[in-house]
Amino acid sequence: MKTRLAGFVGSLSLLVPGAALAADAQLMAPIHQFIDSFNKGDVKAAEAAHASSVAIIDEVAPHIWTGPGAFKAWASALMADAKTRGDTDQGVTVSDPIREEVTGDRAYIVVPAVYAFKEKGAAMKEAGQMTFALLKGAAGWKIAGWTWTGPKAAPAS
Repeated sequence: MKTRLAGFVGSLSLLVPGAALAADAQLMAPIHQFIDSFNKGDVKAAEAAHASSVAIIDEVAPHIWTGPGAFKAWASALMADAKTRGDTDQGVTVSDPIREEVTGDRAYIVVPAVYAFKEKGAAMKEAGQMTFALLKGAAGWKIAGWTWTGPKAAPAS
């Protein structure tokens, strides 16, 4: 009976959506470089985690940036939006992937993410997901595209 119960409980863990995977350090390296550099305000290092031509979809208008120069254009739009809204102290945290697909020199990674900031002094939090497409080249894995998905920010509790 104990064996059947343990097997049943173990099989339930396979049905739980969003269970984190063991992260592949090589795949997560450019993601962490991007996020850590963003959090430090180091736009150059954040951009260096990306391929020379990138696609970004984000909640900030105009919502999509593609091609060479897309990262800088996105960063400028984000900074302008933050200034307009009175946002400060922005930071993103990511967790281990909930999905990781690798096919040759291409990868698809989905990570839970939390964007925390202050809006006109009030602490805000936005939980969502970031989905990354990666390319592997001579310099290793680089971010070829990413998107943020999630509900609007709410007051942090």
